[in-house]
Amino acid sequence: MAHFCHFRENPYLCTPMEEIKQNWYALKVFYGKVFEIEARFTDMDLETYIPVRKELLKGEDHMRALRRLATPDDRRRDNQFEQAGPLIYKRVPVVSSLLFVRAPQDRLKEIEACVKEKGFVYKTADREDFAVIPDKQMAMFQLVCSSGAEGLDFFADDDLTRYKAGDKVRVLEGPLKGAEGYIKRIRKDRRLLVSIEGFIAVATSFIPPQFLEKVPD
Repeated sequence: MAHFCHFRENPYLCTPMEEIKQNWYALKVFYGKVFEIEARFTDMDLETYIPVRKELLKGEDHMRALRRLATPDDRRRDNQFEQAGPLIYKRVPVVSSLLFVRAPQDRLKEIEACVKEKGFVYKTADREDFAVIPDKQMAMFQLVCSSGAEGLDFFADDDLTRYKAGDKVRVLEGPLKGAEGYIKRIRKDRRLLVSIEGFIAVATSFIPPQFLEKVPD
């Protein structure tokens, strides 16, 4: 089954003269509360991103989700489910506790207060600052996850040390056009790997060499 990702976009908050600088940050969320925290951040006008796959619900699972989505009480809205016409999909995190949020630095204390006792914002190795995720890494990861490409596999970033790294490449054709990453041999196949360093990586299925070009590392 193809793996898909879901994220919400909100317009950036702007000053009269210039756009306020925003960065991506990673959070660890406890107790299976990742979708609850996502909903809170959406109410706070913050952009969020959870790497997920979608599972088509059938039978009684479909009916239970339909009843939940039909509940008029807004506080019980369940963003774990998505409806597309008569079809209902369940969003399943590929890493159960991982959530990303994009925010200006001056809202990080507000974010910490929101997730108090339910999670934390990752910090740098020296614990002095919050760990900023480069925009390009996040954009490339989102591009792959939202492409609809089949055969995606997800890895914790530290699981990849056993796989040999190859050239850095850019995809020229197909649903992954524009994606940049490294060629790695994983389970005897050469695959494109795109990662958010220190957190998560996604590996595509095999891409024909003629659809790739080398780029400077």
